[in-house]
Amino acid sequence: MFATCLKLDGLKLIEPRIFGDERGFFLETYRQPLYVDAGIDVAFVQDNMSFSKKGTIRGLHFQTGQAKLVSVLNGKIWDVAVDIRPDSPTFGQWEAVELDDQKRRQFFVPAGFAHGFCILSETALIQYKVNTIYDPKAEGSIRWNDPFLNIPWPFQEPILSQRDQQSPFFQEVYG
Repeated sequence: MFATCLKLDGLKLIEPRIFGDERGFFLETYRQPLYVDAGIDVAFVQDNMSFSKKGTIRGLHFQTGQAKLVSVLNGKIWDVAVDIRPDSPTFGQWEAVELDDQKRRQFFVPAGFAHGFCILSETALIQYKVNTIYDPKAEGSIRWNDPFLNIPWPFQEPILSQRDQQSPFFQEVYG
């Protein structure tokens, strides 16, 4: 696998080695020593799965102290991370990557980032590893279309949960 450090400190794009032939393909989706060598020394303790249809935006969500390793099992997404570390020089900045079931890249989002994604294919099945057990008292969210963040989402009228429609703006959480 190859790990690329992205613009915002801590974000990484992981490109697996895919071994394919006429039967199909094989790849390792996670081998801890390789991730540690790539600077991802995180003990993952829970796997989550999400299924959504085209035009859905989920996010921007976060849990205090939680890192994520995001993979797309089926479909294509536009995946976004927002730096919410108040002491970071890139506080309030965002970065996005496309993930799909062809390249099978992974997006590592360390603790201190809000995370969200938009479904670009007809449907998408997303799996992500996290390093903390779900705790509703530690979770928060930021409005997906916050003008301060100015994220150019692929859909202007997305399918949203009630929670995501009513999430606070960035300045309300960090102002």
